[in-house]
Amino acid sequence: MVTIHDKYRVLQENLKALGSVAVAFSSGVDSTFLLKAAQEALGDKVIAVTASSCSFPKRELEEAKAFCEKNGIRQIIVESEELDIDGFRQNPKNRCYLCKHELFEKIWEIAKENGMNAVAEGSNMDDNGDYRPGLIAVKELGVSSPLRQAELSKAEIRELSKEMGLPTWDKQSFACLSSRFVYGETINEKKLGMVDKAEQLLLDMGFHQVRVRIHGNIARIEVLPGEIARIVEEENRTQIASKLKEYGFDYVTLDLLGYRTGSMNETLEDKEIKK
Repeated sequence: MVTIHDKYRVLQENLKALGSVAVAFSSGVDSTFLLKAAQEALGDKVIAVTASSCSFPKRELEEAKAFCEKNGIRQIIVESEELDIDGFRQNPKNRCYLCKHELFEKIWEIAKENGMNAVAEGSNMDDNGDYRPGLIAVKELGVSSPLRQAELSKAEIRELSKEMGLPTWDKQSFACLSSRFVYGETINEKKLGMVDKAEQLLLDMGFHQVRVRIHGNIARIEVLPGEIARIVEEENRTQIASKLKEYGFDYVTLDLLGYRTGSMNETLEDKEIKK
């Protein structure tokens, strides 16, 4: 039987085989684990590259900086403004491809400038089961996916992260704020800011895994099923509704199915595009 520690050994071997690597680092569960594993495998032959944009909350950027500083990892922050990419604002179904292609081209440039042999990103085995157009860009640009290569799942990454003492082992899953928009709805700075403030409010109130999906000026809130009862308590319900209206939403709704990854992909009718 293959254990998670067997998989971790495979991960270490694969990372060592790269020789040196630039890790796309967002401070999320997966990229933090990958970056630390790369440091253990390659020492100072690792750099972290973090993209700064309006779809990346400031709290995540600050966490990324703090982690690299604490662990002695050299970090390079690159400006990667998705809204400047041709076609991105229109939010097509391949939005993530457009973003990742532009981002990884920049990371490759940084990697080469700094003498790194490879670029690595943190997708895991769970990402194989959803519509992930960004992985097409990963493949096209020759970016390594060490966690998928070692067949590590999200749950296994969390377990190993806990063993390693990483602060992200129980951190909420995160995706860029542009993923909160229904396909075809124009993405702009104002609405990205509305979503960011709304999700920060829920996190500050102690909700653990949140999404505020945006449909026009309607907010569709997703929290863990076990926290639905708490969010509809009178004091919480009225505070959330009042604040989100203050942020610019006209209507505030709660998704009774609760949080789930890729809920915007449920609207895709073309089954081929979801492969």
